[in-house]
Amino acid sequence: MSDKAPNVFDYLNYHAFLKDLYELRKARNTYFSYRYLGKLLSLDAGFLVKVMQGKLALPEKCLPALLKLCAFEGREADYLRELLLYGRAKTVKSIKLHFENMIALRGLGSRKIELGQYAFYQKWYHSAIHCLLMFHDFGGDYKALAARLSPPITVKEAKDSVQLLIELGFVKLQEDGRHQVTDVRLTSGEKWQSAAVRNFQEECWKLAGESWGRHPKEIRDLSTVTITMCSKNLEEIRQRIKELRQSLLHMGSEGGDPDSVYQVNIQLFPMTQVGKGEETQAGAA
Repeated sequence: MSDKAPNVFDYLNYHAFLKDLYELRKARNTYFSYRYLGKLLSLDAGFLVKVMQGKLALPEKCLPALLKLCAFEGREADYLRELLLYGRAKTVKSIKLHFENMIALRGLGSRKIELGQYAFYQKWYHSAIHCLLMFHDFGGDYKALAARLSPPITVKEAKDSVQLLIELGFVKLQEDGRHQVTDVRLTSGEKWQSAAVRNFQEECWKLAGESWGRHPKEIRDLSTVTITMCSKNLEEIRQRIKELRQSLLHMGSEGGDPDSVYQVNIQLFPMTQVGKGEETQAGAA
C-alpha cells in the first residue's frame, strides 16, 4: 500500500478520501495547497474545495491524475475507481453494482459489520428469522427453523442466516445453546443502504404477490385502493401511513405472546402525472 495516501480501503466516500489526502500531503509539504492540488487535477481551487465538502462531484477525467498522485496500482487503483463511480452513481442498479465491486476488492480487510449489514438486506428471510427468534425456542434445530418459514428455506440458508445475525450482534448465543435476540439496530445514512433496502423491499413485494397462491385468505389480507387526491395532501397521507406503521410496531411488542411473523407492506405511488386535483375519492378492491 502506498505511503503517500490514506488507506483507500477504509473509505466509502471519495469526498472524505480526497479531503484526508489533501490534509496528509499538506502536513508533509507546506507548499501543498488547494491551488496546487487543483492544478494537478486540472480543477479550479474553489471547485476542488466544494468537491471535498461533498457539494460537487469529482469529474471522472480527474481519475488518472489522482491515481498518479496517490501512486496507486492494481487493487488500490481499481478500488479508487469504483469508489469514484459509486459516489457518482444515481440509480439503484449502479449503486449496487459499484458497492459490490468495492466489497470484492476490499477482501479480507473489509469491515465485517458493515458488509454484514449489506448482506442482511439481500434476503428476506434474515429479517424473518430475526423476528422469529424473538419467541421461537431455538436450540440449534436448523431443519425445523428452515421449515418454519413461509416459504421454507434450506437448512444451509437457515444456518448462514443465524450466523449472520450473531455476527451483526442481533442475536447472542447463550451458554445453554439458546439464541437470544438483542436490541442492536442497523446503522443508517450510508448511500449503499438505500440500494440494499430497495432490494429487500422488492423481495417483500414479490412474496406478497406469491401469497395469493400460498396462503388461505383467512390468514392474509391483500387489498388495494385507487384514489384521487390533491397533491397538497400527500404529506398528510404519508404521515398517516407512518403513524399506522408505528402503531403496528407497538401492537407487535405489546400485544401478548407472539406465535408467528408477518410482513406488512404499505405502498403509496402515483398512477398518473402528479398535478392539481379535486377532493379525495376512493375505489377499493
